[in-house]
Amino acid sequence: MEKLISILVPVYNRADEIKDFLDSFCRQTAQTGFEIIIIDDGSTDQLDKVLDKYADKLTIRCFHQQNQGPGAARNRGMAEAGGELMVFIDSDCTVPNDYISQLQQVLANDDFDAFGGPDTQRDDFPPFLKAVNYSMTSFIGTGGTRGSANKAVAKYYPRSFNMGIRKRVYEKIGGMNALRHGQDMEFSNRIYKAGFKVIFLPDLKVFHKRRTNLRRFYKQIFNWGVTRINLGTIDAQMLKPVHALPAVILAAFVITVLGSIWFDFMRYLLLLEAVMGLIIALFSFIQSSTRNHSLLVGGLSVITLYTQVLAYGMGFITGSIKKIFLPKGEWVSGFTRKYYK
Repeated sequence: MEKLISILVPVYNRADEIKDFLDSFCRQTAQTGFEIIIIDDGSTDQLDKVLDKYADKLTIRCFHQQNQGPGAARNRGMAEAGGELMVFIDSDCTVPNDYISQLQQVLANDDFDAFGGPDTQRDDFPPFLKAVNYSMTSFIGTGGTRGSANKAVAKYYPRSFNMGIRKRVYEKIGGMNALRHGQDMEFSNRIYKAGFKVIFLPDLKVFHKRRTNLRRFYKQIFNWGVTRINLGTIDAQMLKPVHALPAVILAAFVITVLGSIWFDFMRYLLLLEAVMGLIIALFSFIQSSTRNHSLLVGGLSVITLYTQVLAYGMGFITGSIKKIFLPKGEWVSGFTRKYYK
């Protein structure tokens, strides 16, 4: 008997966005054996009208709740899911035509408890989103922590844009917590600690059309820097020296700039840092331009890469300062508030 797969998607005022998501499931080579569970987290748009148009094309169940954040929405989805395999995908993603058939092949193998897959771009994405994809998925941008399990500089944690668990995992460890950001990584950490087997599926890709511009991108990555401190407070295993690297680079640069005003040897260090920065910029420009067949994307990739380093470093430093100086209760409350702001 074919095992059911439940696709869990939290949404918040994403009626227009969910159309592309659902269209990609209408094009699946395998049209049976899966359900799509939409968890509406307090939306005020016309979501139900959009879903009605797919009623005769896909098996969709939609649950409405007051706005509580994506963690609570995913927990509602897990509680309602009927599938042996529960798969989390973000609403700003679409999937290749063989996504379900790949999942069915994976599900036939009982030698895993949870999995994660990579996110990537579609050919029709605009240049800026391709540049963001490069900085967020390339080894030089994230050390392979999002797009590889074998060449990562830090432990691989499945992320909620493309991850799945067997029902037995949920039954043992429960759902996600109320972290403002990073609830998926904390969830993955608990999966590991419970002794479950986690695998990486490099061919099971989603196309991640992030809702972003340069300002939003900076804010998002800044929040991730803060989140890393939060995660390390929950469990020290989720905070490693490599996570501090952008903050160290940023602090070293500022110290060198200020020191060069008074010390000659600092000027030589500043020159060395500038040369190293140019080499990294040139490498990323060539690599991204070659991958995307576009000099424009290559140039934008340099901007997004350095924006990412700056934002993450600033977030990491800010999170560290808040942890030291804010009262514990006030600091911990910042884990959860204003997720959608």
